[in-house]
Amino acid sequence: MRRANTASAIARRPSVTPSVNSFRSMGMSQKEIYGDTPADLIQLERIRTMETVASLYRSITRDEGEMSAPNDAQELADIDPELVTWDGPEDPENPRNWVRSKKWRATIAISVYTFLGPFSSSILSPAVPKICKSFGVTDTTLAALMVSVFVLAWAIVPLLVAPMSEIFGRRVVLHISVFILLVFNMACGLSKDLSQMLVFRFFAGAGGAGPLAIGAGVVADIWNDDERTAAIGLFSIGPTLGPILAPIISGWIAMYLQWQWVFWILIIVNGAVFAFGLVILEETYAPILLQWKAQKLRKETENTALHTVFEITNFTAMEKLQIAITRPIILLFTNPIVLGLGLYMAFTYGFLYLLLVTFPSLWEVDYHFSLGISGLMYLGPGMGFGLGILTVTPASQRAYHKLVAQNGGVAKPEFRLPVLAIGAVCMPVGLIWYGWSAEKQLFWIMPLIGAALFGVALISVFQCIQSYLIDMNPSYAASSTAAGTTFRSLFGFAMPLFASPMYNKLGRGWGNTMLGIVALVIGTVFPLVVYFRGERIRKWSDKRMDARKAREQAKREERITRRLEVEERVQVQKVGKDVAVVEKRRRPSAVQSQVGEDQVGQRQFDEIPEEASDDGSIKSRMS
Repeated sequence: MRRANTASAIARRPSVTPSVNSFRSMGMSQKEIYGDTPADLIQLERIRTMETVASLYRSITRDEGEMSAPNDAQELADIDPELVTWDGPEDPENPRNWVRSKKWRATIAISVYTFLGPFSSSILSPAVPKICKSFGVTDTTLAALMVSVFVLAWAIVPLLVAPMSEIFGRRVVLHISVFILLVFNMACGLSKDLSQMLVFRFFAGAGGAGPLAIGAGVVADIWNDDERTAAIGLFSIGPTLGPILAPIISGWIAMYLQWQWVFWILIIVNGAVFAFGLVILEETYAPILLQWKAQKLRKETENTALHTVFEITNFTAMEKLQIAITRPIILLFTNPIVLGLGLYMAFTYGFLYLLLVTFPSLWEVDYHFSLGISGLMYLGPGMGFGLGILTVTPASQRAYHKLVAQNGGVAKPEFRLPVLAIGAVCMPVGLIWYGWSAEKQLFWIMPLIGAALFGVALISVFQCIQSYLIDMNPSYAASSTAAGTTFRSLFGFAMPLFASPMYNKLGRGWGNTMLGIVALVIGTVFPLVVYFRGERIRKWSDKRMDARKAREQAKREERITRRLEVEERVQVQKVGKDVAVVEKRRRPSAVQSQVGEDQVGQRQFDEIPEEASDDGSIKSRMS
């Protein structure tokens, strides 16, 4: 017997299987990897290699954020000869290495997919009076519900869709979502009464929620952090302009045609975008692409043991679903920052949909404009959005870089907040300006100025708070933004429902004055507290969340380790007493330089009955 280092034995195989980077050309069959080693020994070696890879992978990825690209474990390829990963760091199959034209095609595809949901949400607004007349509905709250019920689905569905995209892939979930949106938009056009309309609108909203929930993930899949700004800008156009552009178009349709034509035109747009996406959009989620690669290699090599690192270490479907649902809710109700800033963003979003629902009655009833001209009035907040994008975005970047420089080059999430002052000023001013000019029926440009100021404030609030929620703890970035999405969607659903009763009782002037005061309070108190005390609050909250995450991680690791140990014990019994047992938790020196001495440690080995043959394979040597 002799003391052998299995990592060194693997390293001596380069003439046959140098690394996973050459597997595509050299082959990954069991014979090429293990030679004539008995099957029982091969299986034992596989189980222990998986234990080592699982342990190392957890160390490598423990501090990675939720919104970072999944680690594909290329640094562990030399340990596990049956590990399928990318063919090197420059593999063109890796979405991060796609050519820029291919990246932009995917970005455009997800951007137009994301545009559909917000576009569909507000397209109904100018046609609501005609629909109410057709269905015999006189209750203004029920009329507003036809618009806002679409947004209610956005508070629920993203929590389910995001983990599904990690299980089945981004592409299939996006296509199914857009197809559901198409089907239920068609059903809305065929509705015979209010109850059918409300049910179909909810399910249409569920379909539109898919791209909203997954779109940012697709952008993160294909773009590196330092080149993502322009892609995020393109992606953000749809959710911003969709709710404003739709009523402008549907106002003219509802004016000259039956209300059903609003949905027929929407179906044409929906169908065209769906067809475009089917042709252009490719899968971008790395674990799914590697899983497909492993399946293809299993067929080509007839080696069913080929696997990706995600098949060893990944969360189960139920674990992903549980985390996706519970963690945002826990953050929302236990993290004061997420609650406070989320409330401000939710109020802003709620008033946006309140504005969308009440705009038709203002211009048609009070100003006696036609449906088509009333639709054009949505250009007011739309111009505010455009002005906000042109001014707030560069101002935010300048302020952030200046504060970082003043802080010795050390960035803090709080440096994202100074430009939020634009929203703190423009929102109450815009709400009150809009309300009283509409109340007194001043020249039509006056209410539009107020609406435009609100549009600028909305961009300020969304950009600053979204950036802060991502930066405040990258490990919980996806959960923080999901919490904000759920909160604001609930407000987008609820606030339009009390708009008519509020305006009927208080009038537009005092009603918007009340909303302006609320905006002033939450728009100054919460941001100021977060700016001056945010770091202390973050540390307190992160400590609690990290403890909870550690418990979840421990349970997951225990499950993986227990399964592998059971398989190992069974295999050791099959191998018999005459075979020396390789010590568990091996740490090969071949990867120490890649994953760090402190993470990996030193792998120790007992005597094992194998030696490297001349052809590079490992053969069993019985005592």
